[in-house]
Amino acid sequence: MANTYIYDFSEGNASMRSILGGKGANLAEMMRLGFPVPDGFTVTTQACVEAMNNDGKWPEKLNEQVDAALARLEERTGHKLGSSDSPLLVSIRSGAVVSMPGMMDTILNLGITDDTVRTIAEESGNERFAYDCYRRFIQMYGDVVEGVPAHMYEDAIKEMKKARGVTLDTDLTAEDLKELVVQFKKISKDYLGNVWTLDPREQLSHAISAVFRSWNNPRADIYRKVNGISRDLGTAVNIMQMVFGNHGDTSATGVCFTRNPSTGEKGLFGEFLINAQGEDVVAGIRTPQRLPDLEAILPEAYRELLETMQHLETHYRDMQDLEFTIENGKLFMLQTRNGKRTAPAALKIAADMVEEGLITKEEALERIEPAQLDQLLHPGVDPSNTVEPITKGLPASPGAAVGSLVFDADTAAAAGAEGKNVVLVRYETTPDDIHGVLAAQGVLTAHGGMTSHAAVVARGFGKPCVSGATAIKLDTQGKTLTIGDRTFVEGDLITLNGSTGEVFGEALKLIPPQINEDFEHVVQWADEVRALGVRANADNGPDAENARKLGAEGIGLCRTEHMFMAADRLPAVREMILAETSEEREAALAKILPMQQADFEAIFTAMKGLPVTVRLLDPPLHEFLPNYVDQALKVQELELTGGSEDALKEARATLAQVKKLHEQNPMLGTRGCRLAMLHPEIPAMQTRAIIRAALAVLERVGQTVGVEIMIPLVSLEEEILQQREIVKSTVEEEFERAGKRLDYTIGTMIELPRAALLADRIAHHADFFSFGTNDLTQTTLGISRDDAENGFLAAYEAEDILPHNPFASIDVDGVGQLVSMGVERGRSTTPHLKCGVCGEHGGDPASIEFFHSAGLNYVSCSPFRVPIARFAAAKAALKDK
Repeated sequence: MANTYIYDFSEGNASMRSILGGKGANLAEMMRLGFPVPDGFTVTTQACVEAMNNDGKWPEKLNEQVDAALARLEERTGHKLGSSDSPLLVSIRSGAVVSMPGMMDTILNLGITDDTVRTIAEESGNERFAYDCYRRFIQMYGDVVEGVPAHMYEDAIKEMKKARGVTLDTDLTAEDLKELVVQFKKISKDYLGNVWTLDPREQLSHAISAVFRSWNNPRADIYRKVNGISRDLGTAVNIMQMVFGNHGDTSATGVCFTRNPSTGEKGLFGEFLINAQGEDVVAGIRTPQRLPDLEAILPEAYRELLETMQHLETHYRDMQDLEFTIENGKLFMLQTRNGKRTAPAALKIAADMVEEGLITKEEALERIEPAQLDQLLHPGVDPSNTVEPITKGLPASPGAAVGSLVFDADTAAAAGAEGKNVVLVRYETTPDDIHGVLAAQGVLTAHGGMTSHAAVVARGFGKPCVSGATAIKLDTQGKTLTIGDRTFVEGDLITLNGSTGEVFGEALKLIPPQINEDFEHVVQWADEVRALGVRANADNGPDAENARKLGAEGIGLCRTEHMFMAADRLPAVREMILAETSEEREAALAKILPMQQADFEAIFTAMKGLPVTVRLLDPPLHEFLPNYVDQALKVQELELTGGSEDALKEARATLAQVKKLHEQNPMLGTRGCRLAMLHPEIPAMQTRAIIRAALAVLERVGQTVGVEIMIPLVSLEEEILQQREIVKSTVEEEFERAGKRLDYTIGTMIELPRAALLADRIAHHADFFSFGTNDLTQTTLGISRDDAENGFLAAYEAEDILPHNPFASIDVDGVGQLVSMGVERGRSTTPHLKCGVCGEHGGDPASIEFFHSAGLNYVSCSPFRVPIARFAAAKAALKDK
């Protein structure tokens, strides 16, 4: 309906997520199904988008539609906003299309005033409850809507608790809370210059606008960027009649999951607080009780909650994350959504639900995010560890982390930007700490439970987290952490075990993760679905073995230059590069050949029966040469100290060669096939090493690899024509010498724009293409990866000039066009031309989706990203269907 900005809960359903947001759509669905949901209405995401595009000004007709929806709500409930006779109190909550837990703002108890609070106290017979609601409203409204610093209210509460000699908010009396209300109003008025509206209808409008604004707050912006959520979606706003978990000892509030979000196990998982409101649980202000304990306290509400949990999981056919409130023994459902879960839990839940017949294999794959699988690659504490933990909290997010202690999010973010490993320790985290959580190796909190903000965010990002470690004492100003008689200062190393909740006062040895049976089951389903092959980038035997264990179907890139970096090999390589005659170069190559052959044999043995693409020497020369300044200083030192004449002569000769070979832009200089064109003996040596290794492995184990020799950095047809002939003639010489033959192919790396543009010509001389998207990105965008990521590129991302780092996820509009063009033109010459990608983009899920659509045969990535690539390829195939 055009210009309809409001829907009552009774008018919506789960399919209206894009309009009502996830929370609004699911509230409407629960109401439609007959579950106990407080009445209310939703302001649509469209209203938010239009307001944000107009400097916060509401779209025409929104105000009158809010008035009409409020009037309908008042009629249905028999209560009226602002009425001193029968007051209506409402909550105002955000509701993004894609769940963003804790990232946006909420206001509770709107409608409470000096007049209505007395009525609420009389009707409820609980004065303490009424004034608790009032002080909460002033605090939340002041913070979220008016921008009063939250600590001003918190400081007042702490001072009062200290003065009364109590620990918890619930220990404060009705008289204490009345006094707090007076203090809070004064704090707000003083901060705002006495400008504080007392009209609940005005407050409602301001609150809706505040939730709109929170869509663009810094923590929400960071969350969206990390999770690839479009900022154009906007958030809905849900206005719901208040129900009160802080009504006394027969009231409660809680959060529960239909399965364990950390492990995926079936069973009761959740927490609650008696005499509390919803924000208390997720904020971690009080340590909550476990859900099974609710049975003894409120048995009827408990049984109804269990039935609701089961019905909702069956209805949505997915693990649900629910929020509930019990008011005077009556259950109300405030939210349901598909629960955030760790990667191990995602795999187990998917496998179990397929086994239970709830979902199909294809649906299971669609629910697992490829990037989640990074969590499976987190290390754990070595089981042989005998060190005793210094304390223990709740195992809120699995995995282990070692790092230096930091006490605030800004410090964690700064340290992370410098590549340092840190553990962020907080009394409890808030949504504003998200940048620090992202940068840290792990998170430790003194308060909060398994569903606290720290736990939920850490699980979502695959960060180990120990929460509710109540034995730790923090001094955030002095930056110290004390446990018993031990005190740690900022920079001290600790270890967290998020799988057990243990905290260790030193750096422990970590072990690689173990891929479990659930993974094995689910990954087989991915392999059944995907069309793209998945290979690995590997340059030595151990990496090749690991890649094969992780499911790689071959090696898509073996970088031969990486074999030369070892200290015992570098001298021979430098000798080759600095040689002034072909005889000198041949002598150096003769030293290198057996080294290369041994390396290839190790790789080919690990990969026997699978294809291996070996790229001939590609890097810029400066990577192997001595630094010019260092060499000049070495000459100077020998001159000053009277070094031997032979040493001085050699140092001077080396300096002269380094100067002669120096290039202003070595990435665009004498590298790849250009070096091979000048010195054909180099590709000939490498080809001999490849073929001899393949034949040796065939002789030794009875099976070898599919040999694929790749010529790098081609941009001219003549380059590949000549290089192919060198490789081919050398291969034939080796076959004749050995008296044996094997299958092999010769291809090229498409890493320059000209090669993509002239792919139809190059394909005449290539058996396969492999797109080197690292260099292709550099040369297409004219951006140096090494320089830009520490310079303007970060600013471009922050300002949305670029939607993402093009070296992390492929630039579809630019570089992607060249890839598509290269595939299309190459196959116009050779219809069945095999095409793959071997740049870093080969392990990026978003890029893999593009490569699938571009018709590539395979992607190649680092060994530990092979499982991610397999899942991403399956999801791309499912999306294509």
